[in-house]
Amino acid sequence: MYKPYGVLSQLATNDTNQLKKKFLSEFYTFTDGIMPIGRLDEKSEGLLLLTTDGKLSDTINRSGIEKEYYAQLDGLITADAIQKLENGVEIGLNGTTYTTNSCNVKLIDEPVHLPKPDSKIRLGRHRPNSWISISITEGKYRQVRKMTASVGFPTLRLVRARIADITLDNLTPGQIISIQI
Repeated sequence: MYKPYGVLSQLATNDTNQLKKKFLSEFYTFTDGIMPIGRLDEKSEGLLLLTTDGKLSDTINRSGIEKEYYAQLDGLITADAIQKLENGVEIGLNGTTYTTNSCNVKLIDEPVHLPKPDSKIRLGRHRPNSWISISITEGKYRQVRKMTASVGFPTLRLVRARIADITLDNLTPGQIISIQI
């Protein structure tokens, strides 16, 4: 599924504080027992796998499978900042400091195949920005956003493009296709 910006990575909620939020179930009538594999926060978009196989979900979440993201950053990222990201940076996690694993980071041109950003994303009209591809093998809470902020380049837009060899391809926001893993 291409999870759109502004949608929670869950099917529904019992939390009265979230009743006005958008959920995955607004896009499709899912099979009983289906669950997202991993999460994308409400302000992130892109590839989200769903399954009824709990073992598969656990394997993908815990086995160090690579996930690639495209991040649009506030400012023109430097080679030094990219090197720091690649080597691992300190981020806050559950009230403590955590050092991220090494990862692959590349400066890229704006991905032309992505849909236009949601109008709620504050991209700014006069401030320069840059895009990176960042491939990580872990998935801590808001990790990529925390990583880019830690080197001075906050993430404006975050799109998960790949999990292992499964890619976003030409899906559009809200679109769902069935694949065999």
